[in-house]
Amino acid sequence: QVLAGIALGAAIGYFYPETGESLKPLGDAFIKVVKMIIAPVVFLTIATGIAGMNDLQKVGRVAGKAMVYFLTFSTLALVVGLIVANVVQPGAGLNIDPASLDLQAVKGFVAKAHEQSVTGFLMNIIPSTIPGAFADGDILQVLFFSVLFG
Repeated sequence: QVLAGIALGAAIGYFYPETGESLKPLGDAFIKVVKMIIAPVVFLTIATGIAGMNDLQKVGRVAGKAMVYFLTFSTLALVVGLIVANVVQPGAGLNIDPASLDLQAVKGFVAKAHEQSVTGFLMNIIPSTIPGAFADGDILQVLFFSVLFG
């Protein structure tokens, strides 16, 4: 059904672009609904899964398997991203004059890049507030809280 929906959406967008454009709010609403339920689903799944385990060895095995799964698929995503970036070469042929760039935006990106360190990453896992982690949709913070809560 999902593949049929993708094919139908692509066909409508290709053959009837004005109709496809008018259906854009439906797609945007669907994406927002999915994003809205991700954090609660992750929280409830992790918390109830941990709460249901009485044996600490089981919890350790599940955590180990989750870590291996996370590392495997993160590495796979990294490799696919590198291959696609090297094959497609996005931005190739663009001649952007550095003088025309907005300096404030560039400074923001540079500051954000310098902030990202291992310590900063680990500190970002701990949410400032519990509702804030859910409201911002920061899944890593939701995971942290759900493990503590479970």
